[in-house]
Amino acid sequence: MEEIAFLRDERGEIYPTIENFYKFCGMGKLMAVRCSRCGRLILPPRPMCPECYSTDLGWVQLSGRGRLETYSEVYVPPKNFASKSPYVIGIVRLVEGVALPGQIVVDRGEKAEVGMELSVDFESAPAEGWPQWPRYFFRPVDRK
Repeated sequence: MEEIAFLRDERGEIYPTIENFYKFCGMGKLMAVRCSRCGRLILPPRPMCPECYSTDLGWVQLSGRGRLETYSEVYVPPKNFASKSPYVIGIVRLVEGVALPGQIVVDRGEKAEVGMELSVDFESAPAEGWPQWPRYFFRPVDRK
């Protein structure tokens, strides 16, 4: 298996960038950054806490589970996503408290619903066209 080359800071720590976030996605991990000073969870990752301006940050793995807060059904997509139309884009509030936008993949005939429980999944193959990086998306949790 090929080793992933993360961007690192002068201490050798994995730098809190969106590029590194997607490298973690390629490993099947949904990650955020936590501020060591105030404890705020930061997603998308950035090199400075927006709450206390600390740069003392560390990566934490998220559960990938949450609830759908809002969504939109896309019937007229950008041309690179035409093969996926119609599709659902939504905001998922993770159990850790942060909200994350993403595609909501539901079975044909099933509808997305505000409040539905979701879990993250990953697409390891690059998308056709754009973007050319691993992607995360959400699926409904089995209701059995």
